Amino acid sequence: MTHDAINDPGRGDTWDRALAALAAGAEGPVLTPGEPGYEDELAVFNLAVTHHPAVAVGATDTADVSLAVRTAGTLGLAVAILNTGHGPALPATPDTLLITTSRMTDLTVDPAARTARIQAGVRFQQLVDATAAHGLAPLPGSSPGVGVVGYTLGGGASPIMGRAHGWAADHVTALEVVTADGEIRQVSPQAGSDLFSAVLGGKSNFGVVTAMEFGLFPVTRLYGGALFYAGTDTRTVLEAYRRFTTTAPDDMSSGIALFNLPPLPDLPEFMRGKPAVSLRLSYLGQADEGEALIAPLRRAAPVLMDTVSEKPLTAFGSLSMDPTDPTPAVEHFGLLDALTEDTVQALADGFGPGSGITLVDLRHLQGAYGNPPATPNAVGARDAAFSLFALTVVPPGQDVSAYATSGADLFERLAPWLSEAKHPGFLSPADATPQQTRKAYAPEVYERLRAVKAHYDPDNTFRINHNIPPQENA
Repeated sequence: MTHDAINDPGRGDTWDRALAALAAGAEGPVLTPGEPGYEDELAVFNLAVTHHPAVAVGATDTADVSLAVRTAGTLGLAVAILNTGHGPALPATPDTLLITTSRMTDLTVDPAARTARIQAGVRFQQLVDATAAHGLAPLPGSSPGVGVVGYTLGGGASPIMGRAHGWAADHVTALEVVTADGEIRQVSPQAGSDLFSAVLGGKSNFGVVTAMEFGLFPVTRLYGGALFYAGTDTRTVLEAYRRFTTTAPDDMSSGIALFNLPPLPDLPEFMRGKPAVSLRLSYLGQADEGEALIAPLRRAAPVLMDTVSEKPLTAFGSLSMDPTDPTPAVEHFGLLDALTEDTVQALADGFGPGSGITLVDLRHLQGAYGNPPATPNAVGARDAAFSLFALTVVPPGQDVSAYATSGADLFERLAPWLSEAKHPGFLSPADATPQQTRKAYAPEVYERLRAVKAHYDPDNTFRINHNIPPQENA
């Protein structure tokens, strides 16, 4: 941080002294608007969200996080958290100190205990590679570059192993959390259980999670990949998939994606500017069993590309082939209570070149997702049948707000099967209202979270999120 940046004439001596102390005490960069590196520090995957905090702190360790939180308290700033920039974030405003944790990438594996301990900047490919060396695996998301901590705090629905093992949050055994007073707390089901259970599902409302410990599984390979079909077969493939999910074993995790992609040169020819369908499949059993299970899907319609085969778990990212380039997009999330023939028809009717939607992603839940956690946490909606995600990429130079209602027609068509509940891991920026956020929790859980919030963050310092306000007079 430069001298001029510290001495902002509009802030006063307290501001100057506090930021000077922060810059001197932190190992990582402390950046204010206009400084070199400020914009890069705030970069996110969805470019529809832009951050403009008063201060950005690139934490290198937990001590940096603690110092940053204490400084925010001194200056009366809210605290926002940016782990790896992939989650649905809310914009940090000029009354905010934003902490980035992407530099915090320490990781240890205990093969005897089948656990891993990671810092907040660890991404899934790093974790999967490290655990695979010991014949073990976490519950990975779909994208190798996604941060493990943010994903897990929202519940963590693994498209690779989730139906066999449930929510990733249910397997967390310990957390390191910096609360609003700057204290570094080691919490677990045995110590600080109120905070431990609140953060798992309540996410960044209670502090900055700087480290996490969780269980691993003896999985090294899978039978999986994707089957691609022409968009003209959408209705047929959706119906085949609906029937498939009614009997799929828990070792089979799956989803279906509907695409309307522009004619990009690096896409397969059948997807360039044309609707397409993809079935994503991950089976933990033997390859011959998996092949027999998905045989009806291969016969449902002409398969234009087939990547399903036996793979090492380290190749998990190849199943979904998620995009890696940042882009502005509008997101919508929901949960389906059921997938019926009428639901399939509504999906097929609501998605097409005229819908304006770039991607619809439907993922099968149920299986172990419905199991209660061994230790209580705030991850609910465990009876949901499917998660639903719709994304509209905003063309270059276009105003994001002009696309805010994209997907609304599809969700209206699906209203008869949409759950009244939401899920903490499936919330968009548009869901960041008190009415929408509280739908992610059962009423009694929501009140418990508000009580925990009142204890650890009574001033609502951590409010740049899907906010859970503290109970009054708690």
